[in-house]
Amino acid sequence: MTMMKLSLGPLQYFWPRERTLAFYHEAAGWPLDIIYLGETVCSKRRELGTRDWIALAAELVESGKQIVLSSLALIEAESELGVLQRLIDEGGCWIEANDLSAVQLCRERGMPFVAGPTLNIYNHHALAMLMDDGLRRWVPGVEQGYTLLRELRDAMQAEEQPMPELEVIAFGRLPLAYSARCFTARALDVAKDQCDFRCIEYPDGMPLATREGRPFLRINGIQIQGEEVTDLGPEILQLRELGVDVLRLYPQAEGMADIVDHYHLVRRSPVAPPRIGARNGYWHGEPGMRPVEAVSIG
Repeated sequence: MTMMKLSLGPLQYFWPRERTLAFYHEAAGWPLDIIYLGETVCSKRRELGTRDWIALAAELVESGKQIVLSSLALIEAESELGVLQRLIDEGGCWIEANDLSAVQLCRERGMPFVAGPTLNIYNHHALAMLMDDGLRRWVPGVEQGYTLLRELRDAMQAEEQPMPELEVIAFGRLPLAYSARCFTARALDVAKDQCDFRCIEYPDGMPLATREGRPFLRINGIQIQGEEVTDLGPEILQLRELGVDVLRLYPQAEGMADIVDHYHLVRRSPVAPPRIGARNGYWHGEPGMRPVEAVSIG
């Protein structure tokens, strides 16, 4: 049995510079195989600039892990395209393409890339086309569950086309939607251009409840996340059967070392572990929000 790799997905939240650097320096010692770096949500988040991310990538390469530089999910300005070009030309790493602009630039330069979860890939024809462009690893969208991925895999095999590495979001709050408008600024009744970077006050996103006071979503700048922290650890046998190569763990503000250790045990275990987060309904072809009682790992 080939052991799955563990990846630390890109940081979705806006943390202070020193906290971010300390987090990644600690992560260099965790039992991870891949670390994704970079800003994927909002280009105004500049506690770490492009030069800082590239320098951090060069430093973390020394840990022996694969380092991938992630692109924005929503590119709207020439300046953002310029940052992307610098990441590709100067980063010295694979790129996680979360926008087709990144795919195009990687194709032009002959660089391999990871297709992030915000690229719309829903059939084997699109997947095969992007593999011709340099796609080497694919992170399906959050709503793409076991059945859809199995059908896509079978279609690729039927046409004798190779599958790229398959990386599934196994732990973290799911990124559900993006908008040109800033949800955090709107919630705080300030203009997007005068937001004063208020999302830095919410290291795991701003909780959003229903009118009845029930926890519902997390507001994270221009991104909306699910409230529940997804955990696919108990689905490990299904993930193996499907041929998943990489389990993605999204950074959380607290307890991340314990989460990585937990999944390091999960990927080697012959049996399914207890659930420490929420069940992901999408994976089972059901509505995504399926909270369950979680157990402590700390």
